[in-house]
Amino acid sequence: MALTQYQNFLKEHTVVKNTASSREIKNIGERIAKAAQDFFEYKGAPEYLKDYAWEYNLVKDNQKNAWCMPGGKIVFYTGILPIAENADGIAAIMGHEVAHALLDHGGQRMILSLAQQGLSLVALKTTENQPEKKRKAIMTAYVIGSTVGAVLPFSRKHETEADRIGLELMTIAGFNPEEAPKLWERMQA
Repeated sequence: MALTQYQNFLKEHTVVKNTASSREIKNIGERIAKAAQDFFEYKGAPEYLKDYAWEYNLVKDNQKNAWCMPGGKIVFYTGILPIAENADGIAAIMGHEVAHALLDHGGQRMILSLAQQGLSLVALKTTENQPEKKRKAIMTAYVIGSTVGAVLPFSRKHETEADRIGLELMTIAGFNPEEAPKLWERMQA
């Protein structure tokens, strides 16, 4: 599913090729991919990435974004490059995004979303004989409670994990980890 989405995305967007920036994204990506392999070998799971077919693409778009799909499909938007400022900044972003893929955060979010939808259907069914006003109040409470109690903490946990593993990956790949906090400050600004 991710591969199909990735291929469709590339068809619908302008991929920047054969420029200094696109070569830098590929070079840094290869170093981060090797660092990920070294990381899993050290952790005793040398086969963990065997199905990864790494790709690194720079896409012409003003969005300040980058992402990595399961299987190692990486996209950087040109709009994030000024915030990255340098190779260490790019490595910090890429390490973070690759960490999300390695930790299967996308799959976990999909499962949580499906569970949230399923429980919503249960709530709808169990309140179907209630007056409309009460039913709306229960559903509103459910949506707020599940978002604040489950989705947001889950999301914060994922971001913290990706920050930590991303920092490890960029360091293993030979980039300066002291750039990461500076990068995140620039992103926040």
